[in-house]
Amino acid sequence: MSNAEMTMAKTRHDRFAAAGTEHVEHCDQLRTIDLHKSYRKGPVEVPVLRGVDMEVRQGEFLAIVGQSGCGKSTLLHLLGTLDAPDRGEIHYDGRRIDNLPATERDHLRNRRFGMIFQFYHLLPELNTLENVLAPLMIRHGTWSFLSRRRKYRSQAKELLEMVGLGHRLKHRPRELSGGEMQRAAIARALVVQPRLLLADEPTGNLDQSTGVEIIRILRALNLQRNLTIVMVTHDRSIADQADRIVRLVEGRIEE
Repeated sequence: MSNAEMTMAKTRHDRFAAAGTEHVEHCDQLRTIDLHKSYRKGPVEVPVLRGVDMEVRQGEFLAIVGQSGCGKSTLLHLLGTLDAPDRGEIHYDGRRIDNLPATERDHLRNRRFGMIFQFYHLLPELNTLENVLAPLMIRHGTWSFLSRRRKYRSQAKELLEMVGLGHRLKHRPRELSGGEMQRAAIARALVVQPRLLLADEPTGNLDQSTGVEIIRILRALNLQRNLTIVMVTHDRSIADQADRIVRLVEGRIEE
């Protein structure tokens, strides 16, 4: 990260930290109200989230920390509309989204949200460039995508260059290192030009030095593009790179 970016990050960290939990309606991009989620194990219902209230501001880099199994990934999946809460509400840009029809939730994920997973979820039969292009193929359908193929390939190549994979366009996931696969996953998440990036343990499967490099990329995206990022992690040193940190404890958020 450059000196200018470090100064900007420090200023933003101080601003978001000073705001604390005070709710400012016009700048909250994402908000949850009393979220509950349970899972069944045989006849037993196991509560995971027990009333999560949180707010994320436009352009903020928020880290959610907590012990393994505390529900961090469950919460992120709810925020990304990959799952639905048992009770409570999720609002994005002032609109409730948890109760939208499936087609509208799909639309949000394909046009507004980008998601990064701990285990990359790259398609093994596609090369790196094709994996990055996959969300656009899903969004537009085959024929519409083909009519814009040159433009989209150019955009995908630019993203792969940005994350340091310009020389790996034709390689399949099995030919990439863990850090390279996570870089490809970041490029794939960005190809839809999201306004909100959700990252589920993005460094959890990487060694320390590679993890630091992945966080450097995410931080630069946050600063340069004013991209809102919500990241869950069990690693406090990784979380310290965010503007603000909250803890998930016994199914609830603590500042």
